Amino acid sequence: MRNFYHTILINIHRIIYYVAKARIWLLNVDGHTDEERYALANEMITKMNKSSGYETLSFGQENLPEDGGYMLYPNHQGKYDVLGIFTSHKKPCSFVMDEKRSHLVLVAEFLGLVKGKRLVLNDPKQTLTVFKEMAEELKRGRKFILFPEGGYKENNRNIVEDFKAGSFKVAQMAKVPIVPVALVDSYKVYNSDEHIGPTKTFVYYLKPIFYDEYKGMRTKEIAEMVRQRIVDKIAQHVDV
Repeated sequence: MRNFYHTILINIHRIIYYVAKARIWLLNVDGHTDEERYALANEMITKMNKSSGYETLSFGQENLPEDGGYMLYPNHQGKYDVLGIFTSHKKPCSFVMDEKRSHLVLVAEFLGLVKGKRLVLNDPKQTLTVFKEMAEELKRGRKFILFPEGGYKENNRNIVEDFKAGSFKVAQMAKVPIVPVALVDSYKVYNSDEHIGPTKTFVYYLKPIFYDEYKGMRTKEIAEMVRQRIVDKIAQHVDV
Protein backbone atom coordinates (compact mmCIF):
# COMPACT_ATOMS: atom_id res chain seq x y z
CA MET A 1 0.00 0.00 0.00
CA ARG A 2 2.96 2.36 0.45
CA ASN A 3 3.41 2.56 -3.32
CA PHE A 4 -0.25 3.51 -3.66
CA TYR A 5 -0.04 6.43 -1.21
CA HIS A 6 3.30 7.52 -2.65
CA THR A 7 1.83 7.59 -6.16
CA ILE A 8 -1.16 9.63 -4.98
CA LEU A 9 1.08 12.09 -3.11
CA ILE A 10 3.49 12.84 -5.95
CA ASN A 11 0.68 13.02 -8.51
CA ILE A 12 -1.80 15.11 -6.55
CA HIS A 13 -1.53 17.95 -9.07
CA ARG A 14 -2.22 15.55 -11.94
CA ILE A 15 -5.12 13.96 -10.09
CA ILE A 16 -6.77 17.34 -9.56
CA TYR A 17 -6.30 18.20 -13.23
CA TYR A 18 -7.60 14.90 -14.60
CA VAL A 19 -10.52 14.67 -12.19
CA ALA A 20 -11.62 18.16 -13.23
CA LYS A 21 -11.14 17.41 -16.94
CA ALA A 22 -12.94 14.06 -16.72
CA ARG A 23 -15.88 15.61 -14.88
CA ILE A 24 -16.24 18.24 -17.59
CA TRP A 25 -16.18 15.55 -20.28
CA LEU A 26 -18.72 13.48 -18.33
CA LEU A 27 -21.21 16.33 -18.36
CA ASN A 28 -21.73 15.26 -21.98
CA VAL A 29 -20.17 11.82 -22.09
CA ASP A 30 -21.16 11.21 -25.72
CA GLY A 31 -19.62 14.50 -26.79
CA HIS A 32 -16.37 12.56 -27.05
CA THR A 33 -15.84 9.26 -28.85
CA ASP A 34 -15.01 6.01 -27.07
CA GLU A 35 -11.50 6.32 -28.50
CA GLU A 36 -11.04 9.85 -27.14
CA ARG A 37 -12.28 8.96 -23.65
CA TYR A 38 -10.18 5.79 -23.58
CA ALA A 39 -7.13 7.80 -24.66
CA LEU A 40 -7.69 10.26 -21.80
CA ALA A 41 -7.98 7.40 -19.30
CA ASN A 42 -4.73 5.92 -20.61
CA GLU A 43 -3.01 9.32 -20.51
CA MET A 44 -3.77 9.44 -16.80
CA ILE A 45 -2.33 5.96 -16.28
CA THR A 46 0.79 6.58 -18.38
CA LYS A 47 1.79 9.78 -16.60
CA MET A 48 1.23 8.36 -13.13
CA ASN A 49 3.13 5.17 -14.00
CA LYS A 50 6.05 7.12 -15.41
CA SER A 51 6.27 9.31 -12.31
CA SER A 52 6.51 6.22 -10.07
CA GLY A 53 8.54 3.88 -12.25
CA TYR A 54 5.82 1.31 -12.93
CA GLU A 55 6.18 -0.63 -16.18
CA THR A 56 3.88 -3.23 -17.73
CA LEU A 57 5.09 -5.65 -20.40
CA SER A 58 2.40 -7.32 -22.48
CA PHE A 59 2.30 -10.38 -24.69
CA GLY A 60 -0.25 -12.09 -26.93
CA GLN A 61 -2.05 -9.10 -28.40
CA GLU A 62 -2.32 -11.14 -31.59
CA ASN A 63 -4.75 -13.39 -29.70
CA LEU A 64 -7.29 -10.58 -29.33
CA PRO A 65 -10.14 -10.98 -31.85
CA GLU A 66 -9.92 -8.31 -34.54
CA ASP A 67 -13.65 -7.81 -34.93
CA GLY A 68 -16.63 -7.62 -32.60
CA GLY A 69 -16.96 -7.64 -28.85
CA TYR A 70 -15.36 -10.02 -26.38
CA MET A 71 -14.95 -10.64 -22.67
CA LEU A 72 -11.57 -10.39 -20.97
CA TYR A 73 -11.37 -12.63 -17.88
CA PRO A 74 -8.17 -12.01 -15.85
CA ASN A 75 -6.99 -13.23 -12.48
CA HIS A 76 -7.33 -10.52 -9.83
CA GLN A 77 -4.34 -9.27 -7.85
CA GLY A 78 -5.12 -5.72 -6.80
CA LYS A 79 -5.79 -2.09 -7.64
CA TYR A 80 -3.40 -2.01 -10.59
CA ASP A 81 -4.97 -4.84 -12.58
CA VAL A 82 -7.29 -2.80 -14.81
CA LEU A 83 -4.61 -0.14 -15.29
CA GLY A 84 -2.09 -2.74 -16.46
CA ILE A 85 -4.53 -4.15 -18.99
CA PHE A 86 -5.50 -0.70 -20.27
CA THR A 87 -1.87 0.21 -20.99
CA SER A 88 -1.54 -2.78 -23.31
CA HIS A 89 -5.05 -3.08 -24.80
CA LYS A 90 -5.12 -0.69 -27.74
CA LYS A 91 -8.83 -0.74 -28.54
CA PRO A 92 -11.26 0.87 -26.10
CA CYS A 93 -12.47 -1.50 -23.43
CA SER A 94 -14.34 -1.14 -20.18
CA PHE A 95 -14.55 -2.95 -16.87
CA VAL A 96 -16.90 -4.06 -14.11
CA MET A 97 -16.37 -3.28 -10.44
CA ASP A 98 -17.93 -3.35 -6.99
CA GLU A 99 -20.51 -0.58 -6.69
CA LYS A 100 -19.35 0.42 -3.19
CA ARG A 101 -15.80 1.16 -4.36
CA SER A 102 -16.83 2.80 -7.60
CA HIS A 103 -17.68 6.23 -6.17
CA LEU A 104 -14.22 7.12 -4.87
CA VAL A 105 -12.62 10.22 -6.36
CA LEU A 106 -10.64 9.40 -9.52
CA VAL A 107 -12.13 5.88 -9.61
CA ALA A 108 -15.57 7.27 -10.42
CA GLU A 109 -14.18 9.52 -13.16
CA PHE A 110 -12.09 6.71 -14.59
CA LEU A 111 -15.08 4.37 -14.64
CA GLY A 112 -17.26 7.04 -16.22
CA LEU A 113 -14.82 7.76 -19.05
CA VAL A 114 -14.98 4.16 -20.25
CA LYS A 115 -18.67 3.69 -19.41
CA GLY A 116 -17.92 0.95 -16.92
CA LYS A 117 -20.48 -1.09 -15.00
CA ARG A 118 -21.20 -1.24 -11.28
CA LEU A 119 -22.20 -4.51 -9.61
CA VAL A 120 -23.95 -4.62 -6.25
CA LEU A 121 -22.44 -7.61 -4.48
CA ASN A 122 -24.84 -10.31 -3.32
CA ASP A 123 -27.67 -8.88 -5.42
CA PRO A 124 -28.41 -11.49 -8.12
CA LYS A 125 -31.25 -9.46 -9.62
CA GLN A 126 -29.08 -6.37 -10.13
CA THR A 127 -26.24 -8.51 -11.47
CA LEU A 128 -28.53 -10.11 -14.04
CA THR A 129 -29.75 -6.67 -15.14
CA VAL A 130 -26.17 -5.46 -15.62
CA PHE A 131 -25.21 -8.66 -17.46
CA LYS A 132 -28.12 -8.17 -19.86
CA GLU A 133 -26.96 -4.61 -20.55
CA MET A 134 -23.41 -5.83 -21.12
CA ALA A 135 -24.59 -8.63 -23.42
CA GLU A 136 -26.35 -6.15 -25.68
CA GLU A 137 -23.31 -3.89 -25.74
CA LEU A 138 -20.98 -6.83 -26.41
CA LYS A 139 -23.08 -7.75 -29.42
CA ARG A 140 -22.48 -4.22 -30.71
CA GLY A 141 -18.73 -4.67 -30.41
CA ARG A 142 -17.82 -3.46 -26.92
CA LYS A 143 -15.13 -5.16 -24.84
CA PHE A 144 -15.32 -5.70 -21.08
CA ILE A 145 -12.99 -6.80 -18.28
CA LEU A 146 -14.59 -8.92 -15.57
CA PHE A 147 -12.65 -10.52 -12.72
CA PRO A 148 -14.14 -13.97 -12.04
CA GLU A 149 -12.38 -14.26 -8.67
CA GLY A 150 -14.60 -11.46 -7.45
CA GLY A 151 -12.11 -9.87 -5.06
CA TYR A 152 -8.41 -10.03 -4.32
CA LYS A 153 -6.11 -10.63 -1.37
CA GLU A 154 -3.29 -8.33 -0.29
CA ASN A 155 0.21 -9.50 -1.20
CA ASN A 156 -1.31 -11.96 -3.67
CA ARG A 157 2.00 -13.64 -4.71
CA ASN A 158 0.47 -14.64 -8.06
CA ILE A 159 -1.94 -17.11 -6.47
CA VAL A 160 -5.15 -17.64 -8.45
CA GLU A 161 -8.24 -18.22 -6.33
CA ASP A 162 -11.32 -20.15 -7.50
CA PHE A 163 -13.39 -18.51 -10.24
CA LYS A 164 -17.07 -17.75 -9.74
CA ALA A 165 -18.98 -19.65 -12.41
CA GLY A 166 -21.68 -17.00 -12.67
CA SER A 167 -19.15 -14.54 -14.07
CA PHE A 168 -19.26 -16.39 -17.36
CA LYS A 169 -23.01 -16.01 -17.81
CA VAL A 170 -22.53 -12.68 -19.58
CA ALA A 171 -20.28 -14.25 -22.25
CA GLN A 172 -22.85 -17.01 -22.79
CA MET A 173 -25.65 -14.49 -23.12
CA ALA A 174 -23.75 -12.44 -25.70
CA LYS A 175 -22.19 -15.48 -27.44
CA VAL A 176 -18.87 -13.65 -27.68
CA PRO A 177 -15.29 -14.90 -27.43
CA ILE A 178 -13.74 -15.35 -24.00
CA VAL A 179 -10.16 -14.12 -23.68
CA PRO A 180 -8.31 -15.45 -20.61
CA VAL A 181 -5.78 -12.91 -19.30
CA ALA A 182 -2.89 -13.88 -17.04
CA LEU A 183 -1.61 -11.09 -14.80
CA VAL A 184 1.78 -11.57 -13.18
CA ASP A 185 3.24 -9.43 -10.37
CA SER A 186 0.42 -6.90 -10.68
CA TYR A 187 -0.08 -7.08 -6.90
CA LYS A 188 3.40 -5.62 -6.35
CA VAL A 189 2.38 -2.18 -7.56
CA TYR A 190 -0.27 -1.18 -5.01
CA ASN A 191 -1.03 -4.22 -2.86
CA SER A 192 2.22 -5.32 -1.27
CA ASP A 193 4.42 -3.45 1.21
CA GLU A 194 7.18 -5.94 0.46
CA HIS A 195 7.70 -4.25 -2.92
CA ILE A 196 8.41 -0.54 -2.80
CA GLY A 197 9.44 1.70 -5.66
CA PRO A 198 9.75 0.93 -9.40
CA THR A 199 7.94 -2.26 -10.36
CA LYS A 200 7.52 -4.34 -13.50
CA THR A 201 4.31 -6.29 -14.20
CA PHE A 202 3.23 -8.61 -16.99
CA VAL A 203 0.02 -9.11 -18.98
CA TYR A 204 -0.53 -12.23 -21.10
CA TYR A 205 -3.50 -12.37 -23.48
CA LEU A 206 -4.17 -16.06 -24.06
CA LYS A 207 -5.87 -17.68 -27.04
CA PRO A 208 -9.56 -16.81 -27.21
CA ILE A 209 -12.25 -19.38 -26.55
CA PHE A 210 -14.96 -18.88 -29.15
CA TYR A 211 -18.64 -19.50 -28.52
CA ASP A 212 -18.74 -22.67 -30.62
CA GLU A 213 -16.13 -24.13 -28.28
CA TYR A 214 -17.91 -23.40 -25.01
CA LYS A 215 -21.60 -23.22 -25.95
CA GLY A 216 -22.31 -26.77 -24.72
CA MET A 217 -20.47 -26.31 -21.43
CA ARG A 218 -21.78 -25.38 -18.00
CA THR A 219 -20.50 -22.14 -16.51
CA LYS A 220 -18.63 -24.10 -13.85
CA GLU A 221 -16.76 -26.01 -16.56
CA ILE A 222 -15.94 -22.80 -18.39
CA ALA A 223 -14.67 -21.22 -15.18
CA GLU A 224 -12.40 -24.18 -14.46
CA MET A 225 -11.05 -24.19 -18.02
CA VAL A 226 -10.26 -20.47 -18.06
CA ARG A 227 -8.72 -20.57 -14.60
CA GLN A 228 -6.47 -23.50 -15.49
CA ARG A 229 -5.17 -21.76 -18.61
CA ILE A 230 -4.28 -18.71 -16.54
CA VAL A 231 -2.66 -20.82 -13.81
CA ASP A 232 -0.57 -22.65 -16.42
CA LYS A 233 0.63 -19.41 -18.02
CA ILE A 234 1.61 -17.91 -14.66
CA ALA A 235 3.50 -21.09 -13.78
CA GLN A 236 5.26 -20.95 -17.14
CA HIS A 237 6.27 -17.34 -16.54
CA VAL A 238 7.58 -18.04 -13.06
CA ASP A 239 9.63 -21.03 -14.28
CA VAL A 240 11.33 -19.08 -17.08
